[in-house]
Amino acid sequence: MVDPPEDEAAALDRINAFRRRRPRFDDVVITSSHGAGGRASAALIDAVFLEALGRGVDGADVALTDAAVIDLPPGERVAFTTDSYVVTPRRFPGGSIGHLAVHGTVNDLAMVGARPLALSLAVVLEEGFPVDELRAIVADIAGAAAEAGVRVVTGDTKVVERGAADGIWLTTAGVGAVPAGREVGAGRVRPGDRLLLSGTLADHGMAVMLARGDLALDADIASDTAAVHGVAEALWTAAPGLRWLRDPTRGGLAALANDLAADAGVAVVLDEGALPVRPAVAGACDLLGIDPLYVANEGKLVAVVPPDEAEAALAAVRAHPLGGDAALVGEVHAEPAGLVVLATTFGSTRIVDVLVGDPLPRIC
Repeated sequence: MVDPPEDEAAALDRINAFRRRRPRFDDVVITSSHGAGGRASAALIDAVFLEALGRGVDGADVALTDAAVIDLPPGERVAFTTDSYVVTPRRFPGGSIGHLAVHGTVNDLAMVGARPLALSLAVVLEEGFPVDELRAIVADIAGAAAEAGVRVVTGDTKVVERGAADGIWLTTAGVGAVPAGREVGAGRVRPGDRLLLSGTLADHGMAVMLARGDLALDADIASDTAAVHGVAEALWTAAPGLRWLRDPTRGGLAALANDLAADAGVAVVLDEGALPVRPAVAGACDLLGIDPLYVANEGKLVAVVPPDEAEAALAAVRAHPLGGDAALVGEVHAEPAGLVVLATTFGSTRIVDVLVGDPLPRIC
């Protein structure tokens, strides 16, 4: 091959240097061109997503390509989950849709005994969405992932026409590793087992509802959104006989307990006096006629543990920064199978059924 003349070589060098430059990004709103796969798309990915997510928790660069290869510890099984996130407002006391997109997927992995390893992120943007708000949401995602010790390793971005989406939709998928010997499931639950709740109820749902501003109600309530895999790890250490795990998100503790009763073929008896609810949350629920048992949480877990490990499990969770308000809130009985019963502070009992509808608009 003949070398190009000197002037031509210099010109090629300038062209290649120009093509290697980081694309300039000065746009203030999302347009259809940002989803077309050209220079505008590349500029958006580089300036917003790679800028925030292109370095892993270990300080190494993350390519954020169309697929990622993940190393797994020898002998461990793979856990995989995915979830989508829409919420109004997108930012609320205690968190944002970006925090939820990380915490929710990390927590789903933890509920099957996995240690979270990596996440994917898919973003659907509506034309006209403010770039500054997008930057803030991606920064929340990056911060939440770093705090949880996981990496966002791959993803995708789409832009749809104005009116076709509610501003922004997020989907995260997660991969985790389940250590050998860890098994949880409804089939392991036995009468006499205890239910452990890692903290206060209804914080997230009430925080989001009040943040919408539709109600003439002012209360100091913040979402509990958090990654609870550290709490789960503390539980595994203190209670190796751990039977069952779940995070009480949509439908709250009531829906979760009904799932447990149905899947395990047992009765779940909840102790109303043991249920931790912050005074401000309890007051807001009373004013609005909402039962905290049915309100979503985003930073709590419920564990079923053998009775002889219950106190050790409780102590371990309370020692964790996220578990100071943990409590033993119920017990598994053989009968009446499939039902959830609340033992009230008045000495009576009532059935806690699954609601036909949703007492709150969608909040996660």
